[in-house]
Amino acid sequence: MHLVNWNVNGIRSIIKKDFLKDVKEMDPDILCFQETKAAVEEVRSALELLPGYHVYINSSKARKGYSGTAILSKEEPIQVTYDMGQEEHDQEGRVITAEYPTFFLVTVYTPNAGEGLARLDYRERWDKEFREYVNWLTRRKPVITCGDFNVAHQAIDIARPKENYNKSAGYTQREIDGFTRLLESGFIDTFRRFYPEQVKYTYWNYLFNARTKNVGWRIDYFLVSESLIDKVKDAAIYNQYLGSDHCPVALQIEL
Repeated sequence: MHLVNWNVNGIRSIIKKDFLKDVKEMDPDILCFQETKAAVEEVRSALELLPGYHVYINSSKARKGYSGTAILSKEEPIQVTYDMGQEEHDQEGRVITAEYPTFFLVTVYTPNAGEGLARLDYRERWDKEFREYVNWLTRRKPVITCGDFNVAHQAIDIARPKENYNKSAGYTQREIDGFTRLLESGFIDTFRRFYPEQVKYTYWNYLFNARTKNVGWRIDYFLVSESLIDKVKDAAIYNQYLGSDHCPVALQIEL
């Protein structure tokens, strides 16, 4: 199976670019999106241009044109659920879970700690609740979780670690620790397992011409339950695809 995850930074915007050609070229069995930034019916209308997929959409209830996730799957899942069953965390369309015969797939758009780290306390609560949620799922079946986790886990994952450490959202010790706890609870960062020393990023700020200079962050991940790692054949970062301030990440797995 070929799984692809992409923070599209606005589905209505990216659809006007080379997006359809890019998806056709990648030809994923399952495709996950974050930051769709549109109501359910608007996302569905845009994704009608990608035939052959079952489409599942979660949009923000609290703010229109904000956040949002989607899963497109060639195989119809056994069932699909939305959010985590936590009132505080279920307002922004950040989680979709698809159940398949041998695994759960969870796509997530983790909250950003915000300007001036104003949302860092909330982010810590989110990290704890999300970890508990995916570990609850693992008691039934192995889990693949993918998405924009909004954290560069190690210095190798960010172009300017010293300048950003404990100053910028996505590279504070509290966020790093939250991600570490998720991995320690039984998940493996697939790209880093396959490429322990490779410097490759998945996000570049639109300002300052960051992508051209490759001043980026690796904040988009495929994580798998430890029991699945032997089935993973490769993990990839497709930074040749443009259209968003993030690029797609991918997983090749035999299931």
